[in-house]
Amino acid sequence: MNHGKLVFAQLIEHLPLHTFRRCVARYPNRYPALKFSHLDQFLCMAFAQLTFRESLRDIETCLRAHRTRLYHLGIRGRVSRSTLAEANENRDWRIYRDFGLSLIQIARKLYSQDSLSVELSNTAYALDTSIIDLCLSLFPWAPYQRDGAAVKLHALLDLRGSIPSCIHISEGNTNEFGLFDQIAFEPGSFYIMDRGFLDFTRLNRIHDARAFFVVRSKKNTQHRCIASSPVDSTTGLRCDQRIVLTGKHTPKAYPIALRRVAFYDSKHDKLLVFLTNHFELPALSICSVYRCRWQVELFFKWIKQHLRIKKFFGTSQNAVKSQLWIAVTVYVLVAIVKKRLNIKASLYTILQILSLTLFDKESMNQLLNQATNMTPNHDSSNQLNLFNEISGQ
Repeated sequence: MNHGKLVFAQLIEHLPLHTFRRCVARYPNRYPALKFSHLDQFLCMAFAQLTFRESLRDIETCLRAHRTRLYHLGIRGRVSRSTLAEANENRDWRIYRDFGLSLIQIARKLYSQDSLSVELSNTAYALDTSIIDLCLSLFPWAPYQRDGAAVKLHALLDLRGSIPSCIHISEGNTNEFGLFDQIAFEPGSFYIMDRGFLDFTRLNRIHDARAFFVVRSKKNTQHRCIASSPVDSTTGLRCDQRIVLTGKHTPKAYPIALRRVAFYDSKHDKLLVFLTNHFELPALSICSVYRCRWQVELFFKWIKQHLRIKKFFGTSQNAVKSQLWIAVTVYVLVAIVKKRLNIKASLYTILQILSLTLFDKESMNQLLNQATNMTPNHDSSNQLNLFNEISGQ
């Protein structure tokens, strides 16, 4: 079926282009799009992500070297560094945000039946924020701390499949709750957070939505124990308590009882204390649920290592956000292809293969599966794991 089609063209077939056109129509602007369309811009930037290009000149040189094939990739306009720079500068970044979110919905359905590392029938999300450092002189619109600049990438990760459910990009000087305050909490779902998100007024919102949270406690959290359950100390558990808050303002912010579970991590010689509003799960399961939060850390590390989001092709806020959203879209697109074609290779392996074969005419399914069978089974104990496979090197 794919005989004679370039691998890049086969990949693009998995994009809902009718949705892309609706996203473009949603944000009209005066920047001319007849000679270099929004789709041309998106495909050029996606090519840069897939082939690890470092600059606009790099993108222009590589694509012009294959100019006779660009029509078959869907690129109709003339590719030039200046045209691509102007498009990134002027075309609304929200087009690519909306398109990325539509792909996320497709991917979440594909991965909805994946299992968690802990026995849990509920949907579980991990919420976290990562900082992408920038140069203040080049990006003055994103001040961060005294003499630096940065953007913050906020992600709510669906732990079934490691697919981001929501993503929010903000300037470096915004607080950690940029995405938290936009979430419509799903009843019955778990929201897992580190102690940077310990805000009892906001946690009460989760409880009022009939959802559950697991969050690390801070050392100075004042409380009073009103009941305690026995625990098996050989498992690492130290306590399983029902508490009420006794701080100056916290009783008003969260007026009902909480569950406090303490676990001793002998490997790192650290006592971890968790707070939750779920009283039915075994105490050890609460600890296991929190351990799943590490997947959102791996998500941030993975996209920083394997996508182009450290070097930017433009310095304006619009150009940076466009590049970040297109990078996220490429990540989700590869995840969709992996599931639809039932590819056993990791995302890292798929990206490495695609980076060298985009202009080949072999069936992408056959190409990726052949490479999987030929890949030696190296020890991956010191590598990042995502989708339960090797995804970093």
